[in-house]
Amino acid sequence: MDYHAAFAGMKVVDLSGGVAGPSCAMMLAQHGADVIKVETPHAGGDWSRILGRTYGDHSAFSIYGTLGKRAVAIDLKTEQGKEILWRLVQDADVFIEGFRPGTIQRYGFGYEDVAKRNPGIIYYSISGFGQTGPLAGRPAMDPVLQAFIGIVNENRGEHDNHPHRIAISLIDMFTGLLGFQAIATSLYVRREQTVKQGRFIECSLMQGGAMLSVIRMIAQYLERGAATRTSMPNGVFDTADGQLNVTMVRPTDWPPFCDVIERPDLLDDPRFSTHAARGANLDELYGVVRPVFKTKSTEWLAKRFTERNIMNYKVNSYEEFLREQQVAATGIISWLSQPGVPELVPMPNIPGLPPLESGTRRAHAPTLGQDTRDVLREHGYSAEEIEAMVANKVVAG
Repeated sequence: MDYHAAFAGMKVVDLSGGVAGPSCAMMLAQHGADVIKVETPHAGGDWSRILGRTYGDHSAFSIYGTLGKRAVAIDLKTEQGKEILWRLVQDADVFIEGFRPGTIQRYGFGYEDVAKRNPGIIYYSISGFGQTGPLAGRPAMDPVLQAFIGIVNENRGEHDNHPHRIAISLIDMFTGLLGFQAIATSLYVRREQTVKQGRFIECSLMQGGAMLSVIRMIAQYLERGAATRTSMPNGVFDTADGQLNVTMVRPTDWPPFCDVIERPDLLDDPRFSTHAARGANLDELYGVVRPVFKTKSTEWLAKRFTERNIMNYKVNSYEEFLREQQVAATGIISWLSQPGVPELVPMPNIPGLPPLESGTRRAHAPTLGQDTRDVLREHGYSAEEIEAMVANKVVAG
């Protein structure tokens, strides 16, 4: 077993779409598994391929979600299409599906059906609200679950006090990692078994979002929504030429903070002289310090905060982040060529694995049905049979 390819020799059949399921399967591919992504040949395949700006068969979502996989396009509404999937599943180690609850059963590939033919299968179902309950059948995406769980309510704008969703797919991505760890640990246990025993695993965006939010959820529940406000003036401050984030934890940070902004008088102001007083008068404190920040440049403030060991950084755009010297020095980003994309794509490297390199399978996001013919040949179909199924629109490649 190789640290860089822990799941080499493992076969994964991935029927999921969107972000959470595909990102889970993508991590398995990055660790050496042969992940076969199964998509419909109609309507653009996985719907993540058409989210936002598209580049041929890809969007930013699908580039990440398909990285390192092989892609086949099969119409599972046909009997021939179902037979192809059965051939793929027969010797698979992992089966991943992300349909609404009940849908995969109607196709005939529920856990009980698959386990009859492949008892050792690790079967993973990912859904929005879970497989049971009054909301199980509802469609759901990351923003909906952010609202449902309480994240949107928590993320109120400082200036408008209006709830806002967080603009990244944080629940999707975190749920994908939860799925990866559940499957990975299952494969670890299964390797010691003389007779491979499979299992059914399920996760939902609801569960992933709850785990992602657990600390704030506990705090808000115990404090009945009146979370204790920090007595430090933390947050994003407008400067003369930008914005600066300042984060302080300890009361001992207060004197150097006052030194940085050249307001030593605040140390003796009874409204702010103690930890408790600053907490009780936090809005007044912000009213005093924010105008000071606006008179100073971001660089001037950042240098002084850093010299006094107070955590801070200017507010970057993603493009500015990618240009940071620290990013280049640590090598956390690889720049990859991808089909249909007119320029190199920045892709974070995965901890514990070698950097991604253009031209390798790990670093390639396949187009819709790109590997259909190769995969079908590997599973016993002749060239004539494959071309007939292409002609009949059972598969696409």
